[in-house]
Amino acid sequence: MPWWSFLTASREQDQGKPDYYQEGLDLAGQERFHEALTSLRLALRERPGDVATLEQMAVVYTRMGMTDEAIKMYQRALEKKPRSAGAHYGIAFLYLNRGRVTETAFHLEEFLRVGAAIPDSDRHVEHARATLAELKAGADEATIED
Repeated sequence: MPWWSFLTASREQDQGKPDYYQEGLDLAGQERFHEALTSLRLALRERPGDVATLEQMAVVYTRMGMTDEAIKMYQRALEKKPRSAGAHYGIAFLYLNRGRVTETAFHLEEFLRVGAAIPDSDRHVEHARATLAELKAGADEATIED
């Protein structure tokens, strides 16, 4: 047996199994959201509590307009990984759409603490900073008017 067979044996064994996570991403990209959720649930069954899968489920639920479910998935992701940049970013904007300014600001600040260091996150960081600045300006105006 060549030495590299030992290194690739587990990969070859796994190649026969479907990659439900990737399948879910592909289906979501085709806007086949119900099917994507089915695949992502299967991926979660294989890897319970996987933060990336929970976040992708939240994205799919958001795109379906099922924001209560999306928030639950982001919350589960944050329970597993409290510094999850993706979960903080996603849940912040769901809260913003509900007018929950305090929660939005908290999650945007958390995202900026951890997300600014992620490669290729510039667009999201700028969006989070701009949104947070708008929230703070609105809070200052509300304080002045009172």
